[in-house]
Amino acid sequence: MGFDRDSAWFRDYLARAQVGPAMPRGRLLIGSRVCGSVEPRLAQEMVQAGLPVQASGDGWAVTGAPDESLHAMARWLHANGHGGKWRHERVAVTDEQGQVVAAVERAAVRVLGIATQAVHLVGSDADGRVWVQRRALDKAVDPGMLDTLVGGLAAFGESVATTLEREAWEEAGLRLADLGEVRDIGRAVVRRPVSDGYMVEHMAMFSAQVPSHMVPSNQDGEVMGFDCLAVDDLVRRMSAGEFTFEAVLIHSAWIEAQSSLHLGR
Repeated sequence: MGFDRDSAWFRDYLARAQVGPAMPRGRLLIGSRVCGSVEPRLAQEMVQAGLPVQASGDGWAVTGAPDESLHAMARWLHANGHGGKWRHERVAVTDEQGQVVAAVERAAVRVLGIATQAVHLVGSDADGRVWVQRRALDKAVDPGMLDTLVGGLAAFGESVATTLEREAWEEAGLRLADLGEVRDIGRAVVRRPVSDGYMVEHMAMFSAQVPSHMVPSNQDGEVMGFDCLAVDDLVRRMSAGEFTFEAVLIHSAWIEAQSSLHLGR
């Protein structure tokens, strides 16, 4: 089964990867900068709880020192059953121009509609088959689904390159220096409702060849296992809904990049 970006199933994926919030949300401001979004009911609960946030026009403004205020909000959200698992990991909080204005615990980003930076690596073998992972069942988003070989969020202060190196080891036990033909294959943005809020994710996409003597091995407990699929099987399983939205976009970009490389030879 070849990949056709004009197929009905792929057009449906594209549409579902760019979806507005399931519930109305107001802008989340730090100073005059828009840095996320929050459901009004939840924002009002935080105000009533005495947290450092207040109504501001058509949105909600974080008051006080941004890092400390966001940490207090994240703690309250977690204690009251909102957001993902507490990770003790901070990620950057950026404005609409991508400028970093603060940092926040990762568990709170979807509840607060804060944009995140992710990296993904498509790994293929010498025969053109594609390594994929199955996400752990306790993942907050898309548990148990198939995904790219490597994928994860940049921590606060991390570059894309550093994140890719770290995630390649944590998720698949791979060192980039041991892989062949590491390539940047583009950027994409996903906006969609998720179980714990609203996802806005900027994705940096890469590909590499995994040597035949190497087998991915998860190091951090966030991956159930790995499989190596022929491209036709990859496309079939993407069209059957077995992959995350993000993985469909990224693998599709990789297939098209491979086609361009072959045409250029």
